[in-house]
Amino acid sequence: MAALSRRREPPLIRRDDRGWLLRLRGEPDCAVDLADHDPERRGQWVEADALDRALIAISSPLGIEALPADEAAPLLAAYHDGVAALDERFGAWGAAGLAESDPRQVDAPLARGFVGLSIPAGAIATPAGLDRCGALLERLERANAPLLVHPGPAPWSPAPDAEDGLPDWWPAMSGYVAQMNSAWHAFVATGRADHPRLRVLFAMLAGGGPLHAERLAARGGPGLKVDDDLFVDSSSYGVQMIDHAVRVLGVDQLVYGSDRPVLGSLDCPLGEAVRQAMLVTNPSRLLQPKEVLA
Repeated sequence: MAALSRRREPPLIRRDDRGWLLRLRGEPDCAVDLADHDPERRGQWVEADALDRALIAISSPLGIEALPADEAAPLLAAYHDGVAALDERFGAWGAAGLAESDPRQVDAPLARGFVGLSIPAGAIATPAGLDRCGALLERLERANAPLLVHPGPAPWSPAPDAEDGLPDWWPAMSGYVAQMNSAWHAFVATGRADHPRLRVLFAMLAGGGPLHAERLAARGGPGLKVDDDLFVDSSSYGVQMIDHAVRVLGVDQLVYGSDRPVLGSLDCPLGEAVRQAMLVTNPSRLLQPKEVLA
């Protein structure tokens, strides 16, 4: 918050007579209720959701990872220091600036106990983008740590300018979904072949990308194969979409995501077996280092 308030260009946060406002490129100004980000209140939500631990990720739509290196560095440091100071109810994903894709940016968060690295979907929304991020992904793969793909822009895929008259929910239902869908298909097309042992979690059900398997095959793309190291989380979706994802992917690839504090906890009356898979079994497979074969 302090680092964002010192900025003069988006992303930044300002206070006016309406309270705190978050200003991003390509999106309407968004009101921020600081109470929603209070660590103790968030910890109470973790307990109310009956979770052992919640993993925090940087909000990639802010565009921090896409900033020039000298602008990204203090914001990334503030993020890493802030979440590292949280209590045992929280873990976190590391983040990296993409203007200078130095693979050493993977090492420092992992050394501090972060579970893996998050990356904006706009960075890997094409095979060319995956190549640009190849050094980061290779270092993460060698470290036997997972990748989280989250909506957000990259230096080579900036957020478009906001158009007047669009509703506040427009970016979340258009650009975010398109980025996640494209990142999923790019990884299916070339990413898995280049990074055969990388465990990857796509937020928000990969923008529904897996649900287009029939269309992908009909257009000459690869068939949907069982991939034990490819996961999607349920953030911002409910029973209908989760049920569709189970039918297409099977329950073994689904992980619970709350999208706190934007949305509340998951009401998931899909049966105890699905809840056990999403909240316990599959997160364990995602996060635990795989055995390295000789």
